[in-house]
Amino acid sequence: MLIAKDWKDYEVIACGDGRKLERWGKYHLLRPDPQVIWHPSFKLDNYKDLDAIYNRSSNGGGGWNYLKSLPESWIICYKDFKFIIKPMGFKHTGLFPEQAANWEDMMKLISNSNRPIKVLNLFAYTGAASVVCAKAGALVTHIDASKGMVERAKENAKLNGVDNIRFIVDDCKKFIEREIRRGNFYDAIIMDPPSYGRGTNGEMWRLEDNLFDFVLLTKKVLSKNPLFVLISSYTTGLQAGVISNILSLTFGSGNINAEEIGLPCGEIVLPCGCRGLKTWKN
Repeated sequence: MLIAKDWKDYEVIACGDGRKLERWGKYHLLRPDPQVIWHPSFKLDNYKDLDAIYNRSSNGGGGWNYLKSLPESWIICYKDFKFIIKPMGFKHTGLFPEQAANWEDMMKLISNSNRPIKVLNLFAYTGAASVVCAKAGALVTHIDASKGMVERAKENAKLNGVDNIRFIVDDCKKFIEREIRRGNFYDAIIMDPPSYGRGTNGEMWRLEDNLFDFVLLTKKVLSKNPLFVLISSYTTGLQAGVISNILSLTFGSGNINAEEIGLPCGEIVLPCGCRGLKTWKN
């Protein structure tokens, strides 16, 4: 398992009974986590410094219960990077801390390439991966269908002093189809596709049905001198070996690292999803 263990401003303090207790800077949040099927070592609701709890409702939604006064948003750091944290709907905060393990790999690959690198970040959310790749020297194209998330990504980029990111609000599949027609290519492709989604014209996205064809499509915008392709997934039940097979069948076998990603939590590691990384020699 690939573990994001270099955080100072974030930690999983405890987890159990389908929830995890986290410290985000100086604030403490309790959120649902479907992977946590064991019991906690103490009653998480009684944690003395708890600031807010996300409670699911019976109809599948949910909301935040604020126990103390919290700012609308705040900043946490990962090494030299700064990211905005903001409790949002459906338990999210605007950052996936376990992705720091992927950030490290991408920064190293870009920095060691000793050449200009164009990165395409698909389903790019609030832009943490875009920021770290840009900081490493890449020219990044950031694509997400949510205007609100792209605006948040712009804020993260400004916070980190990077201006080599092109931000685009668009459907990822439609954008790639246009890039194919334009003849534009990228040396590295990052994607973190959702489990389910709906396009602007009502098109349905279901990861198990659409991921392989989508990855095949992205191959058409990969340059003749590629550096890496990184696929992350949080879809329950989708194993790292599946992503490995998709990468192998699409881009060729060899130099593929596929594994779970996780966060330390005391004596255990909390699984948070999986990733597949395909690399090429410079």
